[in-house]
Amino acid sequence: MALCKITVLKTTLQSELAREFCQEEVGPCPLLHEGQEFITGLEKPEGFCDWAWNDMLRFVTVLLSGGNFKEDLFQGWMKDENTMITCCTDGIRPVIFKLERVED
Repeated sequence: MALCKITVLKTTLQSELAREFCQEEVGPCPLLHEGQEFITGLEKPEGFCDWAWNDMLRFVTVLLSGGNFKEDLFQGWMKDENTMITCCTDGIRPVIFKLERVED
């Protein structure tokens, strides 16, 4: 059975936007940290950000159902058919993830 490995590749902060639009000082995402890994099916991993999970669930679903982003949906996008790079939609402090289809 296939599972999805989620790796936090990078946490970022758009400092200029944060200074201009946020009410108080903010830093990178306080919930997720570079190098963290989660293994999951179609259920949100424990301790994972609800918003980030909602943003990436469609990609997880494609990978777990046998689709890919090398040939099927995004022809020529990813080099590896078992991988997708995505991010959450937080415009101030987006987190970048690597999704990989792995066998249980």
